[in-house]
Amino acid sequence: MADSDRKARYSRLLEQINRLDQFGLAEIKQVFSDEQPAFITRLVNELATQGWLIPGEEEEADRYRWNRSRGDFESDRWLAEKLTGSQVKASPPSDRPRERLLALGAEHLKTSELIAILIRSGRAGESAVQAGEKVARVFDDKLDRLPAARPAELKEISRVIASTAYCQIMAGIELGRRVAAKCQDGRPVVQIGGSDDAISFCERHFQRLIQEATREEFHIVTLDTKHQVIDTHQISVGTLDASLVHPREVFRPAIKDAASGIILVHNHPSGDPTPSPEDHRVTRRLESAGETLGIDVLDHIVLGAFHSVSIRS
Repeated sequence: MADSDRKARYSRLLEQINRLDQFGLAEIKQVFSDEQPAFITRLVNELATQGWLIPGEEEEADRYRWNRSRGDFESDRWLAEKLTGSQVKASPPSDRPRERLLALGAEHLKTSELIAILIRSGRAGESAVQAGEKVARVFDDKLDRLPAARPAELKEISRVIASTAYCQIMAGIELGRRVAAKCQDGRPVVQIGGSDDAISFCERHFQRLIQEATREEFHIVTLDTKHQVIDTHQISVGTLDASLVHPREVFRPAIKDAASGIILVHNHPSGDPTPSPEDHRVTRRLESAGETLGIDVLDHIVLGAFHSVSIRS
């Protein structure tokens, strides 16, 4: 059923019962004889569960009165939350966690937004975003305890987190733990703090270029926002010139890695790492392209037989 049809269906019922201080369920069903009785019952029970309606006692259990202590019931507002409150797609794109992740990267999202993405979908009256905010508030200063949370504990925080959402949250946490462990154990995290660090890393990682290469090779090292090494990529083989190191080829892997910066690296098979005029021209051209793309060219290391130099030094 289209949202417009559902809205009309709810609206005519809400408009009628909102005029009454109290009413009987059978009376409403008689007035709306063309409506499914079960639908009317579900609506009234939902309002009662939320505290808007107060059921009678014993023999008048099927009679209800409005709980005016909660204030006036705003049917339009209630209906909007009912129909779109659990749908993140109803929010502007700039407010949707998944769209924000694609546009900005996961590192720029709040904890509540990351949890909301793992929850995926909400339910009537509470969106995944609202559920994520609730969980983030509870675990604000003790996020390390979230992996140990039991299903009932998270369900108590938000009714949205049933077994499926719980499994998705725990799977996301475990995958992140394994990735972090792999980065720390399988490939040590390397942070580049300056030219000395860049030279040290490149001499270790590109040892083959120093000892065995008979032709010039041009590579890049991609770095994250903390200047930690993400990966390395070969760009070209042959004498370094502008035609072999077109910005498109240099920055394509950097964009794929979501890099914040890159280090340019190439070797001089002669063994003398003194930068040539062409080395400087290529560096300037790539620095200019990097500024346009928002990816910093942090250094350019030339590898030699016995020592290496930084063009930036």
